[in-house]
Amino acid sequence: MNYKLKTSEDNSEEQSIWTAVKKMSSLLAVERRNIYISLIAIFINAGMTLIGPILVGYTVDNYVVVGDYHGVLIFSSILFGVYVFALLASYVQTRVMGAVGQRTLFRLRNEVFTKLQELPLSFFNQNKTGDLISRINNDTDKLNQFFSRTLMQFTASAFTIVGAGIFIVVINYKLGIAALLPAVFLLVITKLMSKWIKNINLSSLRAEGGLSSEIQESLENFKVIVAFNRRDYFKKKFGIANFTNFKASIKAALGNNVFMPIYDFASNIAQLIVLVYGIYLISINELEIGILISFLLYIARFYDPLRQFASFWSTLQIALAGFERISEITRLKSDLVVTESVVNTGDNSVLKFENVSFKYPEGEHVLNNVNFSLVEGKTYALVGPTGGGKTTTASLMARLFDPTKGSIYLLGKDIRSYTPEERTDNIGFILQEPFIFQGNVRDNIIYGNTKYTDISIDNLTALLKDEGLEKLLERFDEGLMTKVSGNSDAMSLGQKQLIAFMRAVLRHPKLLILDEASANIDTVTEQLLEEILLKLPKETTKVIIAHRLNTIENADEIFFINGGEITPAGSMEHAVDMLLHNKRTS
Repeated sequence: MNYKLKTSEDNSEEQSIWTAVKKMSSLLAVERRNIYISLIAIFINAGMTLIGPILVGYTVDNYVVVGDYHGVLIFSSILFGVYVFALLASYVQTRVMGAVGQRTLFRLRNEVFTKLQELPLSFFNQNKTGDLISRINNDTDKLNQFFSRTLMQFTASAFTIVGAGIFIVVINYKLGIAALLPAVFLLVITKLMSKWIKNINLSSLRAEGGLSSEIQESLENFKVIVAFNRRDYFKKKFGIANFTNFKASIKAALGNNVFMPIYDFASNIAQLIVLVYGIYLISINELEIGILISFLLYIARFYDPLRQFASFWSTLQIALAGFERISEITRLKSDLVVTESVVNTGDNSVLKFENVSFKYPEGEHVLNNVNFSLVEGKTYALVGPTGGGKTTTASLMARLFDPTKGSIYLLGKDIRSYTPEERTDNIGFILQEPFIFQGNVRDNIIYGNTKYTDISIDNLTALLKDEGLEKLLERFDEGLMTKVSGNSDAMSLGQKQLIAFMRAVLRHPKLLILDEASANIDTVTEQLLEEILLKLPKETTKVIIAHRLNTIENADEIFFINGGEITPAGSMEHAVDMLLHNKRTS
């Protein structure tokens, strides 16, 4: 299955803004109560704001003009109370929505990260880690900014605009229509430019993800960069990614701010129209000066939020672009689904490949119609040239991938019918580059093993001794309590491999796969591991992938993998001859 996420502009799935907003707003479903509280506060704030201009106009015409300063003082106090009430409502709305935005961000990041853990290995092979990090951190934060600030401000502005428009038309429809004409122009301009702004923001976010990927790759491989003195190469690659991000950011910044001067111009034109036309109406006794002042204030109430709309609209486009990138992940479904249990009663082998073919997305076939079986308790070796398909075959055995065609059976059942927990209980996989995480050796050894989740240090030490693994602990200064700092250089690759080995052996798997598991350890430790393998339960089937011939010399059967085929190699001498022949003919 192709899990490649978009890294360049692709509008083949373009959807309307309102459809996208509706989907995005579904993230707030659990916050309905707080949304209602914020809406009430918004309506109160907007209502108080809209009352102000009419009170000012009434005060001018009825008290200022006639010199009744007592009335002016009374209405000034009323106006002050209105504005204080609006301030309190605004505070409530800001505080409530700020908390809503943070909780939504928390849930969304959890949802995206949980989805990533559900996806198969092929997803991570097809997408850069840095870009995924950018989606989890940066793109979700864009949505947080939209939910915590912009959404409610957008709603408040919309309510204020509608209310101000109604007041304008009701007070004097002639002056009102003239004042609203520039708004029609703004509506057309906004409609025409929205798609372009969304696309440039999407490009900017993707460029930011590309830059994050480049930084992550460079830092992870910095030792190699220094060793080969290739700082110039990575500096050039970073420069290209940084410049691409710079150009995209400049373009997005330009697009996000292009509305502001246009909206300012429309507001100024509207005020000029009201002033000129209003003075004319006063001269023919169709308008009073207080009403004109109210009109000018309502024009400000109408066009100031519209100017804010320029910023809101850009933030909305950024949020939509971020939501689109996040949705690309959350919409994905793993192709490694658990199917109904189908028993293969005709075969009792531990593992069986039946007409198995496999190819990577957009790649050539690695395996073609392969058939073989693994018998309980035997040791098998997979040999072949680099790139011949050894690790791919092992990955199929562990169901890190599903075959393109054919079936794989584990203990007589289709491997797809096992749950992930059942499968990992039966199959142990030791990789060439083992995974360890921050903590200590104990935490890493029992990782994923539910039987020993709460085991004490003393009991785990005794268990390792019973399994014949106590000598491996001598390679760690503080034993089980030796601190582990992730994949840093504080611990050698060989020590990491020992941790992975102990982790796998403690599970007592029916099938144990070792993919170059001894490639990074010394010969003494390798001999120790071989002795431990000999002590495994006799029913444990072992599959060994190795380039060192001494590692596979005791295998019961050797398979030669190359050119999409898996061929029994027979003896060690025959396997060596096949490798040499392949080397001469390649």
